[in-house]
Amino acid sequence: MVDHAGSRLLTDLADATGLTGAFTDALSRLRPRGTGHDPGRIATDLAAMLADGGGSITGLALLRDQREVFGPVASAPTAWRLPASIDPTALAALRTARAVAREVAWLQADETRAGIPASRAHGCDLPGAIT
Repeated sequence: MVDHAGSRLLTDLADATGLTGAFTDALSRLRPRGTGHDPGRIATDLAAMLADGGGSITGLALLRDQREVFGPVASAPTAWRLPASIDPTALAALRTARAVAREVAWLQADETRAGIPASRAHGCDLPGAIT
């Protein structure tokens, strides 16, 4: 479980910046009855799984097997339906949602007065790598 603590932090960051909710709003028309797994949570879980080194949607099983950490996680077939149903309109809405959440993250960092530290690679700062 310790190996995957960062994955939980990614989902928490998505929640704190409003990204999960914005993804839910952007994809709400894909869940017309309002039942089943929240598409915004599925998208966030997929991103966390990929960042954690997962290579395919079946990698969600790692998150799903840690329900006490990640909560309910969609099955692979349910998760497959999400990207399969994203059309150009939904993709544009996701991009807008991401941009808004990114702005929130920058504003939150500015409020702390610490800002976001420079990215580092091979011991060298890469200023401006995150914009």
